[in-house]
Amino acid sequence: MGLLRRILDTNKRVQEAACSAFATLEEEAAEDLAPRLEIILQHLMCAFGKYQRRNLRIVYDAIGTLADAVGAELNKPAYLEILMPPLIAKWQQLSNSDKDIFPLLECFTSIAQALGTGFSQFAEPVFQRCIAIIQSQQLAKADPVTAGFLYDKEFIVCSLDLLSGIVESLSGGIESLVSQSNLRDLVLQCCMDDVSDVRQSAFALLGDLARLFAAHLRPRLPEFLDVAAKQLNTPKLKETISVANNACWAIGELAVKVHQEISPIAMTVMSCLVPILQHSEELNNKSLVENSAITLGRLAWVCPEILSPHMEHFMQSWCIALSMIHDDIEKEDAFRGLCAMVRKNPSGALSSLVFMCKAIASWHEIRNEELHNEVCQVLHGYKQMLRNGAWDQYMSALEPPVKEKLLKYQV
Repeated sequence: MGLLRRILDTNKRVQEAACSAFATLEEEAAEDLAPRLEIILQHLMCAFGKYQRRNLRIVYDAIGTLADAVGAELNKPAYLEILMPPLIAKWQQLSNSDKDIFPLLECFTSIAQALGTGFSQFAEPVFQRCIAIIQSQQLAKADPVTAGFLYDKEFIVCSLDLLSGIVESLSGGIESLVSQSNLRDLVLQCCMDDVSDVRQSAFALLGDLARLFAAHLRPRLPEFLDVAAKQLNTPKLKETISVANNACWAIGELAVKVHQEISPIAMTVMSCLVPILQHSEELNNKSLVENSAITLGRLAWVCPEILSPHMEHFMQSWCIALSMIHDDIEKEDAFRGLCAMVRKNPSGALSSLVFMCKAIASWHEIRNEELHNEVCQVLHGYKQMLRNGAWDQYMSALEPPVKEKLLKYQV
């Protein structure tokens, strides 16, 4: 309570120190703050009405951090009644070219993710405003005189991130907004932008849209896939690794939704992903290596006939990467791809069988029964193929814990 009182101090330096300290406390205390949410919100929104422009940014940060910390606990009418009206009033005051809108866009992103479907009542005006900001900035980039202001990439980045937050939170609840807007074309333009930060946020939004609204992306699917693949095949990969990571993830999300429609670019993407897996130590980026392994698996799942003839060139490095990934639905997709390729070309994985067994043993538990059965069939297929002690020879190369884990597949 003492810290909250200091937030409302008349001295600007005390305000700044108290609000920053409270944001740190929020990160540490997380959901423990839930029982005190009402009084915290009252103090923060009182500060919001009182602070001058410079310190207002710190309040936005404290509100956003609070939303991240307490999550869905924030989604109660009494709390929203305190929180949202002042923020919306400020939102309406600021123009599309006012830099003071940046921290507000970031704050709304955290609130949207915390509220989930509770954000739906605020979604339409926020969605439309983000679209308008992106359009006005693209005009300013092309013709600042007509736009009346200079281009600033941060407006686009913050708007794309907020749109991602809304799409993630509301899922199918905003399909009409997506279908009736020109979001698809704007996102494609942003994916082609010469500024890496803009591309990074655009590909994150593309991946979110692919999961939920792939049908709306279809008319420009070849262009999305082409520009995404280009992010993986660049001599400057290390400098734009976050862009590559999001582009890679987006390709994988598109693959599982559009299936065979991805086949024209499957070989191109494979040829970009394999070097990433083979040089994973040099890249030293766990997230990109994991996403590359998952996307390669997703491509293999939907077009095994295209990738399987080449599998002996990448099985070892791919299986090493797969064995580092925690159990989740994306890992399931990747292993569906592995099983599909092995069915098409069992001899292609033979030289990497030990690595494949280690990858299978990396599962704590395959909860999907169908996939569990597919993995069993793959192992039993090799056991039958490798006669005259050859199977036992392969098994003897495995560490005891790996062999023990394979027992659950009855081999």
